[in-house]
Amino acid sequence: MAHQTRGEETRARILAAAAECFTRAGYDATGVAEICARAGVSKGAFYHHFPSKQAVFLALVDQWLHSLDAAMQATGALGETVPHRLQGLVGTAQQAFEAASGQVPMFLEFWRQASKDPLIWQATIEPYRRFRSAFAALVSEGIAEGSLRSVDPDLAALVLVSVGVGLMLQGALDPNGIELRDVAAQVIRLLLDGLAAPRGDSPANRPQ
Repeated sequence: MAHQTRGEETRARILAAAAECFTRAGYDATGVAEICARAGVSKGAFYHHFPSKQAVFLALVDQWLHSLDAAMQATGALGETVPHRLQGLVGTAQQAFEAASGQVPMFLEFWRQASKDPLIWQATIEPYRRFRSAFAALVSEGIAEGSLRSVDPDLAALVLVSVGVGLMLQGALDPNGIELRDVAAQVIRLLLDGLAAPRGDSPANRPQ
């Protein structure tokens, strides 16, 4: 058990050191030796946990996207109607903004490396596809329950994900420019106003 704990701590130190190095110098300019020096571990310890620098980078991508994925899944228990659950995503956006704070180069590295490396691209794009699919299902549910107007669920999902990514990137690039927590809440309300079904437009009132 103690050996396992030490191994987990070493892995966590390597990931934290790699994130610092990638943020400061970028992926291409960072070597395994620099990561080891920052983490205070030997190269042997590094390669025990990760077969390559790319594997560390992929682990960081997975770590970040997994946290967003978990927060997204947690919204399923928020509120009784789809609009309430969508409103709950403001909290998810806030968590993303906080995670992005001070790590602009790291997030830009995710997307820059994804454009060059098929493995990184796959790891980066897959969660966004899941988010779009989850949003489309949520919008479809809202249309069926009568809380949302009849729209193309896939198009609505694309807009929601695009807005979320755009706000997150803006929060990372200009954290002091505007109060993004308030803006995120206002944007969600604005989108919900546009998606909300007109009064009386419930499944029972629609023509058969």
